[in-house]
Amino acid sequence: MSIIISKSGKNAKKLEKTGVESEDYLQEYIYENPDSLPLDEYKDDLKLLILAREFPTKSGPIDALGVDQDGEVYLIETKLYKNPDKRLVLAQVMDYGASLWKTYSDSQEFISRLQEAVSERFDMSLREKLEEKFSSGVWDYDEFMGSMKSNVDAGSFRFVVLMDHLEDRLKDLITFMNQNSRFDLFGVELEFYKHEDLEIIIPRLFGAEVKKTVGISSSASRRRKWDEQSFFEDASNRMQGEHLKSLRLIYNWSCEKGDDISWGTGSNRGSFNPRFDHVCERSVFSIFSDGELRLNFGWLQQPEHAREYAQRLGLKLRDELKEFPISEEFIGEYITMPLKQWEPVLDDYIKILEKVILNDQKG
Repeated sequence: MSIIISKSGKNAKKLEKTGVESEDYLQEYIYENPDSLPLDEYKDDLKLLILAREFPTKSGPIDALGVDQDGEVYLIETKLYKNPDKRLVLAQVMDYGASLWKTYSDSQEFISRLQEAVSERFDMSLREKLEEKFSSGVWDYDEFMGSMKSNVDAGSFRFVVLMDHLEDRLKDLITFMNQNSRFDLFGVELEFYKHEDLEIIIPRLFGAEVKKTVGISSSASRRRKWDEQSFFEDASNRMQGEHLKSLRLIYNWSCEKGDDISWGTGSNRGSFNPRFDHVCERSVFSIFSDGELRLNFGWLQQPEHAREYAQRLGLKLRDELKEFPISEEFIGEYITMPLKQWEPVLDDYIKILEKVILNDQKG
């Protein structure tokens, strides 16, 4: 493939492929530039976050470990075409997958190790890093963590082989395995070119079309878009009588007083999220179809006036509703409580919302 550059139709220059000197450079490049992997060709709107390099397993370290917004886990193995053992790369990445599954048979241990890696690399918590990448639009941390843990427990991983050049035999093997197994295996080829101080990368993805044809066997395919009908149908399967009335009461209040209601995409439970435009573009609280209430102080940090609303709301709840577990440092937290905890004081909770959120608006 030829790359030609010119300016105003003149002085055209052909760029020569530069190649890559080390696998370490490939690892670092995708670590810093995860969007260079064209995995959105396999899954629409995919956002990839590389959380760790050299992630440990009993069979050796995984070159790069990433996740997407749905909690899917990506194991990435890098190899240069000049490497003599490149034909073993598929066996190697799948061996790492089996070892990851075996090493972290307790998914909580996996989460703890991932938290350590993120803290070392980014100097922030795992939750903060995930929210930095994924929290625009409708995204739920708890749903994400549940999905990721389920994938680790089941050994359901996405395998990615990254090379500067994929030979035809390797492409054929990727196609064969995707067509005839439950594995999700992809090859990514990155061609590097250089012009002055610029790097030009041509990415190509192999294996995506086969997986779209046979169907994606991931928890992402089980995610759903909830609405009022499906939410209350699910809730009615979980609870009866007065409990359903409480959910309906807070939902009707949210519809009447809020500017918008967004619906979650969880695979296991539904959620609705009331939004008040004058406070923040994100929801003040969320209600789940199993009755859980979540106060979204983590979303109410920016802009500054949203943080002020969060401060007043948290202090008011802590002073007047002892049933609400509001800590001293609640700003930035996501505080959850089951239905049995907040239902007895629902009327008081609504009054506080109206006093803090709505009266300020009128004033």
